[in-house]
Amino acid sequence: MTLLELFQLLRKHLRLVVALPVGCALIMAVVSFALMGNTYTAQTSMYILANSNTESQSTNYTDLTASQLLANDVATLLQSDRVEADAASSLGLTDLSDYKVSVTSETTTRVISLVVTGPDPQGVADVANEMASQVSVVAQDVQMADSINVIDEAVAPTSPSGPNRMLYIAVAFLAGLFLAIAIVVLMDMLNTRIRSAEDAEELLGVPVVGRIPAMKKKGGK
Repeated sequence: MTLLELFQLLRKHLRLVVALPVGCALIMAVVSFALMGNTYTAQTSMYILANSNTESQSTNYTDLTASQLLANDVATLLQSDRVEADAASSLGLTDLSDYKVSVTSETTTRVISLVVTGPDPQGVADVANEMASQVSVVAQDVQMADSINVIDEAVAPTSPSGPNRMLYIAVAFLAGLFLAIAIVVLMDMLNTRIRSAEDAEELLGVPVVGRIPAMKKKGGK
């Protein structure tokens, strides 16, 4: 099937080609706006104050390597069960299962960033700030660092960070369009009727020597 034939086939089934993607997009719009709740994101950044034992390691490692190692250690500690459990307990929560926590550490400094995503704007800010407080306590307990100082406290976001409803709707529209094209092509492949002289030649194996034109009825009907 050539591209021109495909376009002609899609034009023939234009209603299906238009209705299916529009229908998929409308369904996704209803689902995303009615069933998907908003999510919010809060972020805090911290600076690690190394203890004397860590500083002494700079004789064996470069300052950059020592900073990387320390930042990676604290980033791992932030995602530990103890820090999350202590933060949840301090906030009066059973756990932090409703919140997604991600940690990034700079490669050249001792600054780390904590990002918390959840269903409540004030909740994500409270969780981020409390985790920053608890990780400092735990880091001192295990003698990882003297303290972890908050640079920027997390604040409650004023607008949701997700979900990206327009992206979901666009994907649903494209999926509906591809499905409509597949259905039209499949219908054409399953249609075994002879629709042209070329079909007759291919099916019978003999050339077409004449054609009978379609006659219009009286009155132009």
